[in-house]
Amino acid sequence: MANYTATDVARIFEEIHHQLDKAVKGQDELIDRIIIAVFSEGHVLIEGIPGLGKTLIVNALAQIMGVKFKRIQFTPDLMPSDIIGTTVYDGGTSQFRVKKGPIFTNLLLADEINRAPAKTQSALLQAMQERTVNIDGVDYPLGDFFICLATQNPIEMEGTYPLPEAQKDRFLMKLAIDYPTPEEEREIIKAYRAGFSADRIQSAGLRQVIDVAGILAIKEYLKTVTVDDRIIEYITDIVTATRGFAGIETGASPRGSIALFQTARVKAVFNGRDFVTPDDVKDMVLPVLRHRIILEPEAEIEGERADDFLIRILERIEVPR
Repeated sequence: MANYTATDVARIFEEIHHQLDKAVKGQDELIDRIIIAVFSEGHVLIEGIPGLGKTLIVNALAQIMGVKFKRIQFTPDLMPSDIIGTTVYDGGTSQFRVKKGPIFTNLLLADEINRAPAKTQSALLQAMQERTVNIDGVDYPLGDFFICLATQNPIEMEGTYPLPEAQKDRFLMKLAIDYPTPEEEREIIKAYRAGFSADRIQSAGLRQVIDVAGILAIKEYLKTVTVDDRIIEYITDIVTATRGFAGIETGASPRGSIALFQTARVKAVFNGRDFVTPDDVKDMVLPVLRHRIILEPEAEIEGERADDFLIRILERIEVPR
């Protein structure tokens, strides 16, 4: 399809969601936001305890979108070269050659990323920002489409390390995955009774909906979506309000404003529109900004969360009409 309309793209998004729902039950909001992040070409950090389907979502998404997929299981002894690759001596040619690591893919699953120390986590920084990897002084591009979907267990769990602030800021969104409802959990069990298995994703009967060329074409279409100056002012008002707000030690950077703009644009098309509304922006504030602000110690001691402050900021900012 050479020329997309908002209706065409919304239909594709809906079908991707439908296919993902075959493998992952009861995570509708999470699925929608991952789809929005993918078409914003932004990286996603998914937090939740083990066993809630984080890995399954990413594996299924790769099949539905027809993209190359690789997984790295982060462990305390993982080295940066295990991620990006290294140069090795080839005895046959008597020369050094580059052995590329698993980061050279379209969709990278960084599983339990906070089980590796900061030095190893930082191996992803250049790839996430510039879509290139430096191996022994030479830059290698990662191609036209690269996204890192990282999972992490809550930081209170044993054997986890906090992510560096510079790395957290490179994630477009931070999403939380929670327990399913009892009804959703019954549906999961029924799916297994019918033959589904998480370690055999093909048992879900997933259908490929799009490919890399289609993804890139939709990205081009998104550039035509109308974003009024008042919407841009609304975005910057929200982000700048996080700086100096009582209880917030460090506010969001301009990268947060850009992320809010990008995701609101995709959210609009997700809803079948070719223009952005204030509601599109508001819907994206929590996932896009919650990991970009640092609370003052007193606020954390009192049990406050980043989401609480962002909700207060949204209540104070005048909504454009």
